[in-house]
Amino acid sequence: MSCSLALSNSPALSPPISLFRNNTPIISPSPEALNLSLTPLKPSSSPSSPCSPFRLRLQKPPSGSLLSSSVSTSASSSDSGSTAGLCPRPASAILKRKRPTRLDIPMATTALHFGVPATPCEVMREVEREGCGYSVYCKRGRREVMEDRFSASAKLQGDCKQAFFGVFDGHGGAKAAEFAALKLEKNILDEFVGRKDETMVEEAVKAGYLKTDAEFLKEDVTGGACCLTALIQNGSLVVSNAGDCRAVLSRDGAAEALTSDHRPSREDERNRIETLGGYVDLCGGVWRIQSCLAVSRGIGDHHLKQWVIAEPETKIITIKPEYEFLILASDGLWDKVSNQEAVDIARPSCVGINKQNPLSACKKLVDLSVSRGSSDDISVMLIQLGQY
Repeated sequence: MSCSLALSNSPALSPPISLFRNNTPIISPSPEALNLSLTPLKPSSSPSSPCSPFRLRLQKPPSGSLLSSSVSTSASSSDSGSTAGLCPRPASAILKRKRPTRLDIPMATTALHFGVPATPCEVMREVEREGCGYSVYCKRGRREVMEDRFSASAKLQGDCKQAFFGVFDGHGGAKAAEFAALKLEKNILDEFVGRKDETMVEEAVKAGYLKTDAEFLKEDVTGGACCLTALIQNGSLVVSNAGDCRAVLSRDGAAEALTSDHRPSREDERNRIETLGGYVDLCGGVWRIQSCLAVSRGIGDHHLKQWVIAEPETKIITIKPEYEFLILASDGLWDKVSNQEAVDIARPSCVGINKQNPLSACKKLVDLSVSRGSSDDISVMLIQLGQY
C-alpha cells in the first residue's frame, strides 16, 4: 500500500522519466526510516485525475516498526482515480512527545584565589562590624558582587595605642580590593622597621603601596582598587590615599578633609597624565583617562598603568584632644554627602552621650546616600580617636 502525492503538469516539474527509474534512495535509511521515491504514475481515464505522469510514493515501512503503526494509506484513492493526497492519521495513532526532564543547573559563585577565603562582603548585601575603637558598615549597590573591602587591626603588636585601618574600593571586579585588604597593611608595616621621622614614615607608606601594586600586577588579573589607609602609631595619625576614597576628621564638630581625591578632573593629575602621553576627556559628564577610568591613582589597572599610578599622598598629624573621630569612606558616600554633613550626622552618635553608637551613625550615612540616589557600593568606617 502507498500514499500518493500528485504533482501539477508543469514543464518546470516534469523532468525526464528516466531520472526516476532507479528507486535506490539517495540516503541509506535505517530500518525504521520512511523511504521516499518518485515513480511514474499510470494515466488515469478519470476526468478528475491530474495530468502529471509522476507521483510521490511513500513506501510502507517494515511491519512492526514505529512508523508502520502511524502511517496509513488508502488504496481506493489511487484505484478510483480521484485526486491523490496524504491520508490523515487517526488521533489514536499520533505519537506524543514527552516533555524532556528539567535540567537543574547549579548557580556559579564568584571565588577569589589568593590563598584565603573572600571577605563576607563579596556575597552579602550588607556587612557590619564593631571592634575596639572602630565601627564599619558596608552596603552593596546595584552590582551583583560587592567590590568594596576593608581591613581593621585595632591592636598592632598587642599595643592598644597602635592600629591600622583601611577602606578599599574596587573597580572592574573585587580582586584588587581583596588583594589590598590582605596585603597592604603587612607591606606598610614591614617598611616601617627602622624608620622614625616623618619623612621616613611617608616613604615607608609609599614603599608599601608600590610593593602591593607590584605584587598584584604579577597575579595577572584585571581590575583595580582605590586605597585609603589610616595608621595610628606613637600618638600620630598617618593617613594615605591613592584614588577617590576620602578621610574626614571631626575637629570639635568641624569637618576637615585629610585627603584629596585623585581624579582626572584635578588639574595637577590631568597635567601629569598628559605629560606622560595620555589624555583626559569628558564622557557622560565624568572626566576619564583614555575615555575609560574615572580615577587617576590606585592599585592594579594594568592596561592603564602608565598613567594610573599607585603612589599615595600622605598626611601626618599629631592626635589632639579636639580630634573626635575619623571617617573613612568610599566615594559611594562622598558623591552624595558633603564632608560637614557627614560629621554633623555622625557626631551625635559618637560624642557627648553616655551610650555611644558609632555603628548606627555609619548606617545613617549609608542610608542617606542611598536615599539620594547612590547606586554604588558604600563603605563607611568610624574611628574613635579619643582612646589613642
